[in-house]
Amino acid sequence: GGAVTPPMGWRSWNLFGSHVNQSLMQDMMDEISSRRNLVDGVLTSLSDLGFTDVGLDDGWQACGNYGYANYTYHSASGVYPIVNQTRFSDFIEMTSYAHERNLTAGWYLNNCICKDHCTDDVCYQGDAAALLSYNFDSVKLDNCGTQRDLNLWSNLFSASINDQTKPIIIENCHWGHTLPNKTWCPFHFYRSSQDIKPYFTSVLYNLESVFPLADANLSNPSCWAYPDMLEIGVANFTQAEARSHYAAWAIISSPLTLSLDLRNHSLVDSLWSIIANPEIIAINQAWAGFSGSRFLFINSSSAIVQFLYKPIIYNLSTAVLIMNLAHFTVSNLTLSFDSVPSLPCLSLCQVRDVFLRSDLGIFNSSFSIPSIEPHDSYF
Repeated sequence: GGAVTPPMGWRSWNLFGSHVNQSLMQDMMDEISSRRNLVDGVLTSLSDLGFTDVGLDDGWQACGNYGYANYTYHSASGVYPIVNQTRFSDFIEMTSYAHERNLTAGWYLNNCICKDHCTDDVCYQGDAAALLSYNFDSVKLDNCGTQRDLNLWSNLFSASINDQTKPIIIENCHWGHTLPNKTWCPFHFYRSSQDIKPYFTSVLYNLESVFPLADANLSNPSCWAYPDMLEIGVANFTQAEARSHYAAWAIISSPLTLSLDLRNHSLVDSLWSIIANPEIIAINQAWAGFSGSRFLFINSSSAIVQFLYKPIIYNLSTAVLIMNLAHFTVSNLTLSFDSVPSLPCLSLCQVRDVFLRSDLGIFNSSFSIPSIEPHDSYF
């Protein structure tokens, strides 16, 4: 169980890297649960919209050489991970801070900074016990150290140090190297790609990694394909690029993990109409038997455009995202309704603009888009 819909939240790595501490994490918990901005005239927080998991990434550990095995962040016996208490004085206080705000708190293991070489079960057991004792709710398992046994991790997190089952949401961050199959997925979401970079080309590259997995029906409830965190507010994107990035992650049912500095209110305000659009979020969270993928790609001298789709309500509605990948404006595009898989209407279709949140009317057989600006989209 767990992650029946794509998880949503915030994580520290893409903006802050290793420059993290307990105060920063608690600031982000305050900001994500603060009702500063309006949605449909109501003061609304990001957590009200579903962004509820606040995840600490790499940088929490006290790097060193411990014991005869020279473990880099495990104790000499490997029994427990060693926390940098100058940065994180009290993990239980930090996770309680999240829970008091109706949030969940995420941790990070098999670290990349001072990656460890312990392969003994005792290190797995110690890490799992520490996570449970600190009251974390989710965990990102990276691919840098030697603790890569996802079956073992899953079995350990299914247990509890107090004989009480505590569901832990597991992210497989093996950079696309460890993928599920039809009968095996001991994690809740999995990286389909290498790390995303703060460039629009990287967004497109990582997005591409999801299509074959979706087409093979390997992205499903409790086992979501994930092309990494959102770069919105981190990369120097135009509004068009930010909008396209967010919409693309939404329509393929990717987990939505923000990584911008939520304390920067002017930045959040400038992106609010994108990240707080409830219709985009609803499309992301919907499940009607397919996670979303590409169905058409045009590559010509006058257009470089891809068409993505996702059924939203069985036999009732389908979302379509049309992305202009070119550095120039594309004009006079036509979407033929019979080209869209699973579209319940083929002749008369009601069309709605998701970005503007407005009905456009009923159209017969096709819908025309006069133009799409560079790297922008039509949803």
